[in-house]
Amino acid sequence: MNTTQHRFSALQRALHWIMAVCILAMLFIGVGMVSTIRPDYLTLVSIHKPLGIAILVLALIRLVVRLSRGAPALPADMPEPMKLAAYLSHLAFYALMIALPLLGYGMLASADYPVVVAGIRIPSLLPHSNELHTLLWNAHKYLALCFFALIVVHLAAALFHALVRRDGVFHAMAPWR
Repeated sequence: MNTTQHRFSALQRALHWIMAVCILAMLFIGVGMVSTIRPDYLTLVSIHKPLGIAILVLALIRLVVRLSRGAPALPADMPEPMKLAAYLSHLAFYALMIALPLLGYGMLASADYPVVVAGIRIPSLLPHSNELHTLLWNAHKYLALCFFALIVVHLAAALFHALVRRDGVFHAMAPWR
């Protein structure tokens, strides 16, 4: 893993910002889905499922790129608790970016709802079970809320690094030079 660079690679920055837009859209679509019973529900579901698959694929690509290319070192003067928080929050981001789409798939599979990707029906790997569906639905919902909270903290930390500390952490992922 290379940690000598001062910025993430162009590919890492592109994946970060593309996924940021996708994930924020996904969260708002999810809120819309659970708060409506109108015909809009089916439209939102038809966007939510393929977007979840896209996020899962992008997250896996991003993880491979991160493991192979590494990340810029955090500033030497950054307090250790902040470094630990950065490390743990990134672990949580990757875990949630991968777990939430898989939970969504599991939720649909356990409800015996067909999961179709690019016209191909994905076989159900879980048995039909109302109890399992409810468990996975609740896990999906609560982890999505945790994800939203993590995003808010992430945004606050980014602004803190950009406007208060001015230590280059924000610049490392900024889409501009």
